Amino acid sequence: MGSLRGWAMGLAVFILPATGHAQDFVYRALASFPPQTLRVEYSSPAKLRTLPNYANLRQRYVGPRLKALEDSFAQLGVQESDIDELVLGWQPGEESMDLGGFVAGRFNSRTLAERASAGGISPTTVQGIPAYCLGTGPAAACVVVIEETTAVFGRAELLSKMLQAREGSSPNVMSDTRFTKLVGEAQTKAPIWGVAVHGAVVDWFQAWLPAQQNLQMDWTSTFQSVDDLVYSVDPGEKVNLDVKLDCSTTEAAGTLRQILDGLRMFQQLAWQNANPNLPNPFEAVEVGLADRRVTMRLTTTYADLQSATVVGGR
Repeated sequence: MGSLRGWAMGLAVFILPATGHAQDFVYRALASFPPQTLRVEYSSPAKLRTLPNYANLRQRYVGPRLKALEDSFAQLGVQESDIDELVLGWQPGEESMDLGGFVAGRFNSRTLAERASAGGISPTTVQGIPAYCLGTGPAAACVVVIEETTAVFGRAELLSKMLQAREGSSPNVMSDTRFTKLVGEAQTKAPIWGVAVHGAVVDWFQAWLPAQQNLQMDWTSTFQSVDDLVYSVDPGEKVNLDVKLDCSTTEAAGTLRQILDGLRMFQQLAWQNANPNLPNPFEAVEVGLADRRVTMRLTTTYADLQSATVVGGR
């Protein structure tokens, strides 16, 4: 994808190309997630690597699970610099959200096979394609190369579902017109965008906003009236985070706006008391309301972002 942190979501930072192979990659990936998918996110490390503050952004946005994914690819000879784009999807899991996704970049099947063999990793077969699973048991992360430019990762069971959806032999989440509409709204030229629905809204919120883990709040209850959210992150001279949350009723939206306003004020004071000599990341949070939609915007400098990362933790 902690404080203003990026995901279990994380390494997800990108720009959506307007045409060509990259656009086809995004479309095919989104149409390959099973119907129970609750959250998707697209990112392009290739785009972010062109920014002077990439190291800061990468430190901020690579969450523990995505760091584990990077390490898994590294065991197979794929470095972070080989990865150009990511489309991630989260599905309900037994204990936490189940993460899988598609990766565009440079993948040499022979190199992967050699590195796997050297590491004692025997290939298994998923939908007729060799898969390299790192770890043991049903929770092991597996990697499949379906083209020299495209790889898929996730648990073996999830991989099978994604590959079946990709082949058109099973339904996918984009057959849900509501989800498709949200994705259409989320897709912008911003370097990060994503969609979350139902329970994934809480999962996203706790992962992204600063220091939420320090608050004793019932987040499930707070967001029970939120049907969905779309978000984008645009890193330029500053980092701009825009969030739109759609509630079930106008009354629920008004209540949520009050809660978020109160949370913002509380966190401003708490941060100032705890870190009087550090920039306050909560001062730039704006909360708005329009009918059933609550909006949030956070604009922060890279220095403030670094402070939030160091102090808030991940």
